[in-house]
Amino acid sequence: MKTLLNYRIFISVVIILLSSQFSFGQSQKPLSLEDYAQWNSIRQTSISPNGNFMTYAYEPNEGDATLHIRNINGDTLRTVLNGKRVSFSEDSKWLGYLVDPAKEVADKLKKSKKPVLSDLQILNVETNDISEVTSVRAFSFSKTSQFIAIHKNRTDKKADHKGSDLLLKDLQGDKTLNIGNVSSYAFNKEGTLFSYIVDADGDNGNGLYVIDLSNLRTWPLHTGPFTYSQMTWNKENNQIAVLFGAKEDDHMERDNTMYWTSNLVPGMTTVGLQSTYAPEDDAKFPKNMVISEYSNLTWNATGTKLFHGVKEQQTKLKEEDSLKANVDVWHWKDERIQSHQMVQAKRDRKATFASVLNLGNKGFMQLENEDMPSVEISEKNDWAVGSVDTLYRKNVNLPGGYEDLYSINTNTGAKTLIAERVYRNMGMSPDGNWELFSRDGVVMAYNFMTGKLTNLTDRTGISFIDEDDDKPVEKRTYGVAGWSKDGDTLIFNHKYDLWTIGLNSDVSANLTQGIGNKGSIRFRLVQLDPEAKTFDLTKPLLLYAYGDKTKKSGYYDVMVGEKPRVLLYEDKMIGRATKAKHANKIMYTQQTFVDFPDYWVSDLTFSKAKKITNANPQQSDYRWGKRVLVDYTDERGHELQATLALPADYDSKKTYPMIVYFYEKMSQRHHLYSMPTYDDRPHMSTYASNGYLVLMPDIVYDVGLPGSSALDDVTSAVKEVIKQGYADPARIGIQGHSWGGYESSFIVTQTDMFAAVVTGAPLTNLISMYNTNYSRAGFSNGPLLEWSQGRMGVSPWENMELYRSQSPLHHAAKITTPFLILHGTSDGAVDWNQGLEYYSAARRLGKEVILLSYPGEPHHLKVEANQKDFQIRMKQYFDYYLKGDVAPVWITEGIPHLSKNRLGPEALETGN
Repeated sequence: MKTLLNYRIFISVVIILLSSQFSFGQSQKPLSLEDYAQWNSIRQTSISPNGNFMTYAYEPNEGDATLHIRNINGDTLRTVLNGKRVSFSEDSKWLGYLVDPAKEVADKLKKSKKPVLSDLQILNVETNDISEVTSVRAFSFSKTSQFIAIHKNRTDKKADHKGSDLLLKDLQGDKTLNIGNVSSYAFNKEGTLFSYIVDADGDNGNGLYVIDLSNLRTWPLHTGPFTYSQMTWNKENNQIAVLFGAKEDDHMERDNTMYWTSNLVPGMTTVGLQSTYAPEDDAKFPKNMVISEYSNLTWNATGTKLFHGVKEQQTKLKEEDSLKANVDVWHWKDERIQSHQMVQAKRDRKATFASVLNLGNKGFMQLENEDMPSVEISEKNDWAVGSVDTLYRKNVNLPGGYEDLYSINTNTGAKTLIAERVYRNMGMSPDGNWELFSRDGVVMAYNFMTGKLTNLTDRTGISFIDEDDDKPVEKRTYGVAGWSKDGDTLIFNHKYDLWTIGLNSDVSANLTQGIGNKGSIRFRLVQLDPEAKTFDLTKPLLLYAYGDKTKKSGYYDVMVGEKPRVLLYEDKMIGRATKAKHANKIMYTQQTFVDFPDYWVSDLTFSKAKKITNANPQQSDYRWGKRVLVDYTDERGHELQATLALPADYDSKKTYPMIVYFYEKMSQRHHLYSMPTYDDRPHMSTYASNGYLVLMPDIVYDVGLPGSSALDDVTSAVKEVIKQGYADPARIGIQGHSWGGYESSFIVTQTDMFAAVVTGAPLTNLISMYNTNYSRAGFSNGPLLEWSQGRMGVSPWENMELYRSQSPLHHAAKITTPFLILHGTSDGAVDWNQGLEYYSAARRLGKEVILLSYPGEPHHLKVEANQKDFQIRMKQYFDYYLKGDVAPVWITEGIPHLSKNRLGPEALETGN
């Protein structure tokens, strides 16, 4: 009897639970564009050095952001409207952040062309007391945490001088120095000295000054009627350098002199050794050149060299000497086409050649020149690597990037050839002893001291070639993972595992002991110290782990010689870990298609993790789908994956309308949260919430057949989803943008599998695309199509028929599916005429085509009203063709130009 009673109670509880769940499910709403405004992103995240406090801002799609300042083990200390640029003091007692005015106020200021200024708030996190300074442009704490430097905004931005007030505030003694006309400032590494440059009206008081923070005494290091710039401290020693100079009336460039001093220490009674270097006093300095303020001054580690830039001096062009006609001469001998030069003109005007000054003997050496335009410098050693590309610049039959590498001794200037015709340069070791590059996937190491090349690949007996790299150029390797602290070992990435390779010995080993390859888990080294450039191999190493097939992710650790140990590895997308500087605490995100990437805090073992943020609790009010992985094999035999979003009310007994969204490989987005936001892409959360499947398949390419490859993989994935009983084969649409726009535009010409196609900013005619420019950058599209994303492998002039075969435009007559084109008229990546060509051809051929052309918009829509407009129209289009909803007039009849501002998509939903 008792058993029967318990059973009845159990059944009652189950019925109540099921009823409540059914009621909850019924009360949830489908997600719509009107709901997007309340969705928050998380910005301004930081963790205090002691690991006790954290900041994060909830930034909604519409409205003002809210900065939260929280005790990790307690309550929120404070919330601030539009707080940004957060920074903790080294002792974690103080937090500084700028505060912007409310969005409504800022919009009014912008409309009236008034500046939108930020204020600074300084919070004592121990007492929750706050102080405020108005109109602040920047701030920074000293390492001692005793001082904060507060740089105020300039009152007159049209003035010739660049200085403005700076407040140096003693946070312990509550004293403040007000320093006028400061253009730049910096604490030394220890935070015991403070330097600043004065740039005042009429050059009055201009100079470089240092304040001894132990007694607040100010030392004028160098003053005069000059403009000072590029002030820099040496991190290892208390040395400081600066440029100063003036510009003659008929000169374009400032004639600068270099100043430096050393032995600056707290409590000093006199300034240490001071020196200058004036180019006009050095017969070896190149004629008609100047030391340029456009390039940074950089110390080497020992404080014996200053790296800088030099630039040719030019005289100002007189009005009467300037060419009256406005003409650009495009010449076949131009190394860079005119459009590229135009885009880079501002950069080119400030371009300099890297040089070095050996301070002991004031020996100047120019490292870069026209023939050797790029030099990588080591701050730790006396070597540099120069790249010479003169033999390859004009060779249109080669992809850009080939170069000859030279070692340069920055003491003597001696140059030695390392290797010719290098395409995959991997750079110098942190200690400056080695240079790495690969050739045909073989990793080579050059030792500067011995001048010898070593084949590192031979030491492992395996290939490091990235076989998944399907572009028609020399294949890359998986790349450098890191360098050992002692400089003896290179850590290199394989597809899944990590290898240690001896630089001074023949010893090599699989650091992850084959666990990665066995489980298809991709291991990568993680550096938690942002200032560290090497790894201590005597301590545990943190590894990020990603399951290539499972899409799991997380963290492992490993000791050299032992097997990796799981710390956190889950069926989620685990984000980058950020460590508290002085505590064993980290913050990171976790996300899935359903779970927003909120922040968690834990120790270094990822145990006892605590969720800190909850940015979007309103999501529980809405219907939300889930994702499953789909394995499929294409017609070429590739085993691939796709991620499939299921509708919120998914019933395995039904089939559903489906949208296919693609680009290249997409399955790695399986656990990516689908954030409702304003842009020009379909949001999987919204479509799943409204009864759609959304499929995102992987695409791999055969050289010369990018469209055909996409057709194979997209249709193969769709067939598998139909086979598994998910999708209604009569109600499937596709959408892609940019490269995905090319693919969707090609696919619609090759199959009648789909009921509707939406293509955004598409490449449609590969021949005309090849011969036009990527206008945003100014370079020709030819190399992009031939050797990069286009993967054609040849030019049209070598195989015109191949280009025709892969161009959607040349197959337009075969289209049987209604399709919609989105394109902005100011697209700087894919010219608007690509969309126009396709529309015009399809219209002439009597196809059901609509072009949504947005005047003045770039490659991706930027104006919020336009983003919303397209989101509405895209969903209306799919709802009509895939669900049978009533079509709005813009789909069935179009909109006359004179009526375009009167008849929006919302007014046309009923078709009236």
